[in-house]
Amino acid sequence: MEALLRFVLGRLIKQGSLTLTVSDGPTVVFGDGTGEPLHIRLTDRRAAVHLLLDPDTALGELYMDGRLVMERGDIADLLALGMINLQTHGENLPIRLLRGWRTLMRGLTQRNIASRSQRNVAHHYDLDGRLYALFLDSDRQYSCAYFEEPGYSLDDAQLAKKRHLAAKLLVDRGQTVLDIGSGWGGLALYLAERCGANVTGVTLSQEQLAVARNRATESGLGQQVEFRLQDYRSLTETFDRIVSVGMFEHVGVPYYRTYFETIKARLADDGVAVIHSIGRMGPPGSTNSWIDKYIFPGGYIPALSEVLPHIEKAGLVVTDIEILRLHYAETLKAWRQRFHARREEVLALYDERFLRMWDFYLAGSEMSFRHDGMMIFQIQIAKNQETVPLTRDYIARRETALRGREGKPRDLRLAGE
Repeated sequence: MEALLRFVLGRLIKQGSLTLTVSDGPTVVFGDGTGEPLHIRLTDRRAAVHLLLDPDTALGELYMDGRLVMERGDIADLLALGMINLQTHGENLPIRLLRGWRTLMRGLTQRNIASRSQRNVAHHYDLDGRLYALFLDSDRQYSCAYFEEPGYSLDDAQLAKKRHLAAKLLVDRGQTVLDIGSGWGGLALYLAERCGANVTGVTLSQEQLAVARNRATESGLGQQVEFRLQDYRSLTETFDRIVSVGMFEHVGVPYYRTYFETIKARLADDGVAVIHSIGRMGPPGSTNSWIDKYIFPGGYIPALSEVLPHIEKAGLVVTDIEILRLHYAETLKAWRQRFHARREEVLALYDERFLRMWDFYLAGSEMSFRHDGMMIFQIQIAKNQETVPLTRDYIARRETALRGREGKPRDLRLAGE
């Protein structure tokens, strides 16, 4: 098996410099010697078998379990090396067949009925709230920031993201806004405080709901903002504006029709909706098996070619699409730096295996945006094409007006603190 692993790596790693050691065996070097040299050690020979049989799952599991050790370099560098070589030289036949099979079967893995959706959300978002406070910005925005200026801090960029979304929503004082997947409440509170909107936020996370409600009370916005533990599919009200940030990735392909039909049903005739989601630059695919198992069960990153037909079939009009390319790579870089800086505090909450799991998740996600064709799309939708101005100049004008209303960010505290 070790010989087969060396053969596979020799076919894959054409660029860069990778040294492999299996247990106490000899070292073997792959690549053309360019770039920073990397050295990985598999601590036992069974690890090589695991890696050959299911590389998508095994790489992360071996790193989590300490059976893949970075002797030189960082796990993010190793993931980048693999992605660059796959993009340049193509996947081999076994990997193509495996991923093709997963694409065919994704309808089963993404059957996100209401009860399953809540379990999936709890798996990731109902972790100890202190974990997220260690690496997110002060408003606990757990989605792509918007680095509109060089040198922006993470907090600057997350504030810019909220401002950018508010401008695209064309929110005016007194209007009603639905926030689908409202998280810890930061965007809803921004829309209420800076735009004068009346906001309803829905989430399936008990932990996030408790924090969001506490923040609304503390900020004196309890009369303007309501947070509910509710599936978006069970809503009955109509709203002037609808926003959804970082939630569409959890919908699942079989439910895209339901999602956009719900948007249409819940949106006023002169309403505007903005959907902010991770997307893939290439054709449809499948969710990485390690991510599905350990991080986001039931999740899927869509291609635009999968999304737009469902918007059309729902009878909605796409009025604007913006692609944010490396913004999420920079966001994830900042999160991972903060995560590493608070390593001891993470270990006080969870164990070494959990820390390695999240390190792999953050590193792999960053490298996916840098080297594997991931991006963010923001799709603005309306029922009537005349609802939105003819040119995009209004976005900059509204952002300027919102900057004038922004004061010092509020401190974020856990519910009950």
